[in-house]
Amino acid sequence: MPKRLFLTGRNGFVGRHVALALADPEAAGLAAGAVSIVGPDRHIDLRDESALRGAIEDARPDWVIHLAAQSFVPQSFSDPRATFDVNFFGTLALLQSLAAAKFGGRLLFVGSGDQYGLVPETELPVRETQPLKPRNPYAVSKVAAEALCYQWSQTGPFEVVMARPFNHIGPGQSEQFAVSDFARQVAEIKLARRPGVVETGDIDVTRDFTDVRDVVRAYLLLLAGGRVNGEVYNVCSGVERTPRELIERLAALAAVDITIRQDPARLRRAEQRRVCGSHTKIRDAVGWTPILGIDDSLHSILNHWTEELS
Repeated sequence: MPKRLFLTGRNGFVGRHVALALADPEAAGLAAGAVSIVGPDRHIDLRDESALRGAIEDARPDWVIHLAAQSFVPQSFSDPRATFDVNFFGTLALLQSLAAAKFGGRLLFVGSGDQYGLVPETELPVRETQPLKPRNPYAVSKVAAEALCYQWSQTGPFEVVMARPFNHIGPGQSEQFAVSDFARQVAEIKLARRPGVVETGDIDVTRDFTDVRDVVRAYLLLLAGGRVNGEVYNVCSGVERTPRELIERLAALAAVDITIRQDPARLRRAEQRRVCGSHTKIRDAVGWTPILGIDDSLHSILNHWTEELS
């Protein structure tokens, strides 16, 4: 019998890629027909426990991936209460609803590499043992929700495993996020919709980018894996790249000449100049390593925007 998967945030960027992965399960490292999405088929407010419990009882899942979140850091500063309502209290409501519906499977909680906060360069790559020192309301809400999930993994009626994904990119991501925005601008240049200038913020920091399709594969392997209850795993490439490098690769893939221009309105204070994570723990636990190269990712994102704008 296939595992029955319940997704919060089903219609978001990562949720859509989970559905695509399950349409081609072998690419996700699963047997054909091993997993099927069973709900929810409509938007449910995480804080509405009655609706959540009803959806879970209808779905009768074996696995849950908790993706739904307020994940835009600037918004967390402008409205921290709403961020906590969704990310922490929404997670609590999900845990309580699962217990009330007598769920007995495994929940994957999706946190963030942002939970680590400011990490000294001498301590890179970041490992799961690094102390958590969150520096924005979004990261604080994820630290709190992850701690709650750990407590439930130890005292609750079902298993919980936690993931800390670093920056992930791919086709269909909102242009609120930098790489998607750069790809949109390059696609506009390719289509002669704008001059050959890409507007940027600070693009000489480094970040650890992973293709969303690799990220989804990691999530599914953690759900299917062995003794992972209560454990937390980085999901990252282990490679540092600058946004400048990615813009230049996008321009080369699009075969366009560009000028990069910093827009003061796009500049944010980047206290963390370098980011690089270690995926040794998840590799050892379930055999996951990223398989898609950076050009595969950028080509897919560029194609998405070219088709969208055309």
